[in-house]
Amino acid sequence: MENIIDGLQWRKAAASTANGACVELAAGGADAVHLRDSKDPHGAVLTFTRKEIAAFLSGAKGGEFDDLA
Repeated sequence: MENIIDGLQWRKAAASTANGACVELAAGGADAVHLRDSKDPHGAVLTFTRKEIAAFLSGAKGGEFDDLA
């Protein structure tokens, strides 16, 4: 399946695992952030607003998801 979102500059965290178990993010337009599984670059792409990404990161930094690790 061809990735329908072309021309984006995907990046992943420097702390990503060597086995590729990570996600990649790409900015897309004024208020969009795209997320995909780095192991499946032609698979599904989720799109969030910058406000949604900021809320998630705030929760992650605050330990709200620590019980899932």
